[in-house]
Amino acid sequence: MALTGIQIYKHLPKTNCKECGFPTCLAFAMKLSQKQVELEKCPYVSDDAKALLVEESAPPIRKVVIGTGEKLLEVGEETVLFRHEKTFVHPPGITLLVEDTLGTDELQKRVKQAQAASFERVGQQLCLGLIMVQNISKDKDKFVQTIDVTQQNTDLPLVLASSDAAIMEAALEKTAGLKPLIYAATEDNYEAMAALAKKHACPLAVCHSGGLDKLTELADKVVGQGVNDLVLDPGIHSLGTTVAYLTQIRRAALKKSAKGLGFPVMVFAGPQGVDAQQEVLRAGVYIMKYAAVIVLRSAENWQLLPLFTLKQNIYTDPQQPLQVEENVYKIGEPDENSPILITTNFSLTYFIVAGEIENSKMPAWLVIADVEGMSVLTAWAADKFNADKIAKVVNTCGIKEQARNRNLILPGAVAVLYGEVAELLPEWKVMVGPREASNLPKFMKEQSV
Repeated sequence: MALTGIQIYKHLPKTNCKECGFPTCLAFAMKLSQKQVELEKCPYVSDDAKALLVEESAPPIRKVVIGTGEKLLEVGEETVLFRHEKTFVHPPGITLLVEDTLGTDELQKRVKQAQAASFERVGQQLCLGLIMVQNISKDKDKFVQTIDVTQQNTDLPLVLASSDAAIMEAALEKTAGLKPLIYAATEDNYEAMAALAKKHACPLAVCHSGGLDKLTELADKVVGQGVNDLVLDPGIHSLGTTVAYLTQIRRAALKKSAKGLGFPVMVFAGPQGVDAQQEVLRAGVYIMKYAAVIVLRSAENWQLLPLFTLKQNIYTDPQQPLQVEENVYKIGEPDENSPILITTNFSLTYFIVAGEIENSKMPAWLVIADVEGMSVLTAWAADKFNADKIAKVVNTCGIKEQARNRNLILPGAVAVLYGEVAELLPEWKVMVGPREASNLPKFMKEQSV
């Protein structure tokens, strides 16, 4: 039975040093009991207490690392059911499935396409997380050759899928040191697969389609073999049942401390008979409902972009909006006579405005005001993007040293601030721009700013 906050508190140093980020040791103990903070945050906990509490401080869902290097994928370590409670931590890995029955040319084409599938959105690079190589042929040499071709054309981490332990052994020798995800341990082969996972220090997927009780039993057996880095596959292809299982697994791990279900979960979004559009819709649902690895049979750009965007939004901390630094940004190659615009530091606002300035083909200076990551109207309503703030930023950001002209363009949504800003910046010609950023190119050309 999990320890309560008071029980944990008895083992803490009780110094109330605040170095853990909490005002008191009791507050820290309460968060520790809820598995919302790690024990390592306390710098003064004794070794004896650490040995006692380490299990209590572990996340209810184990963190599993797939791959190595810059593109390794971390999944799991989640602590909440709903992102507004705190935040979701590790975004799921969108995974492309390739089969070892593909011809070399087709395989290279698909893998290269997956490698190139990358989009920049609000300052973040969005790309695939994994490539899954499946042993359909049941031929060891074909499987190893397919892995070899895949590795030559991508640096994405791999999932190796074969039910044959001997074939998997050969595949793991080919990928030595790269920590691919082994797929999968089943009731029939779990001992052999667990031995391979231990030998090669790789995470292991555990698959059982007989219900969550059977899946839990199998996971416990694999843990008993000494393998702790697991990914669960409930083996269900029905959308409704899969969502129900994903929800039950997350709830059981978080609310009931079910050890056998305290692992990240993988799902297949495109089983046989599901077309590409349905696959995208299903994958979107799985992103929102706790899947950690989502396998796609096809990965065209039109499929990936909405999934990447959804994933980015769901896995953004709702209490800390994406934001850019308060500063003066060059759009194009502005000179001392180029127009000057100002807006807020909400990332989406910045990138939309910057993109529309680029569309105008007119180099400009973009002044960004730090309003804690709020959009223009939200910041104005909160009295954080007001005339005083605008005047202060303009006077201190360095724009006066970089540009000679004194034409300042305000967002049209805060036209009400025009008079106050003009009064606080008497040497500037204050202008009100359009309400919508999409109208900026036309506005800048018509005004010849």
